[in-house]
Amino acid sequence: MLYHSVDASQWRHIWVVGDLHGCRSQLDAELQAKQFNPTCDLLVSVGDLIDRGPDSLGCLALLEKPWFLAVQGNHEQMALAALAGGDASVWRMNGGEWFWRLKGAQVIAARHALKRCRDLPLILQLTRQGRTAVVAHADYPASHYQLGQPVNGHEVVWSRDRLMRHHRGQSEIITGASDFYFGHTPVEQPLHAANQHYLDTGAVYGNRLTLLPLTWR
Repeated sequence: MLYHSVDASQWRHIWVVGDLHGCRSQLDAELQAKQFNPTCDLLVSVGDLIDRGPDSLGCLALLEKPWFLAVQGNHEQMALAALAGGDASVWRMNGGEWFWRLKGAQVIAARHALKRCRDLPLILQLTRQGRTAVVAHADYPASHYQLGQPVNGHEVVWSRDRLMRHHRGQSEIITGASDFYFGHTPVEQPLHAANQHYLDTGAVYGNRLTLLPLTWR
């Protein structure tokens, strides 16, 4: 699925979280610190729930929570390709070795959870009060956003070109939506450039996990 759209007005607060990479306990601590209420708040992930960190299964379990939404990241794509019979070494070299250490019922649970990742959209649109926020893993590869517009799915999940342009001082607004939220490439601090926000602050490498509230300005 390329796009998915939700009405954001049904939640009190919405938070967007950077790449989790198995850091479930760190996420739980942050949610508690921010007084996240699962009965009326929503957490949205920029993808890469799995690999490298200590609890990929715990992060995959979030997909069963009614207060959680996610887009597909490149690590989910590598896992799905391996499970479909592709070259598993690519996934294993990039943090997927945890899957091969599982035994018994854990293997079944992991396969079931990873298959759910096939249904994750690449682009999530949230609308409220006439404003639109867009979440994708790496980029929205167009100068203008429109729900349903054809874009290159590989670039949505993998591209670092726009982020590199930000670093070179060549930031440009993406029209058609208020804000865009991405992960994929670790940054020391959340990077806010034009109307784009990069939230992967490398929690799996010992840095702080970033949760950013959506604001409907």
